[in-house]
Amino acid sequence: MTNKDIVQQALSELLATGSTDGLRSLLSDDFMHHRPDASTTKDEWLDAVQAALTPLAGMQVEIRHLLADGEHVVLHTRRRLPDGPEIAVVDIWRIDEGLIIEAWELIEPVAHAAANLTWWAPAAV
Repeated sequence: MTNKDIVQQALSELLATGSTDGLRSLLSDDFMHHRPDASTTKDEWLDAVQAALTPLAGMQVEIRHLLADGEHVVLHTRRRLPDGPEIAVVDIWRIDEGLIIEAWELIEPVAHAAANLTWWAPAAV
């Protein structure tokens, strides 16, 4: 199984079952999940994901890009939350010996994207 296949299987298991049970076996015991605001261990992250699955039931996920380079896999998705905003999510996964050992996640509400691009504006002359 390729690294890309491992990430695809992890997402598919999660969305198909609404449970983290199948995901647990794809994560290394040393797994760490990183976000700009916090990092969590395997058990902490799985507990948080499981808790989020009920309010997110029915979330639509569209895979825009699934790219692999060596031990890293990048997953870019657009997600429409039930009764909520559309968000763009970029997950970067690091695979080691067939298991996901590390993940980074960036989330941006699509409606806020333009406001977050102001730093691209050319400086006034």
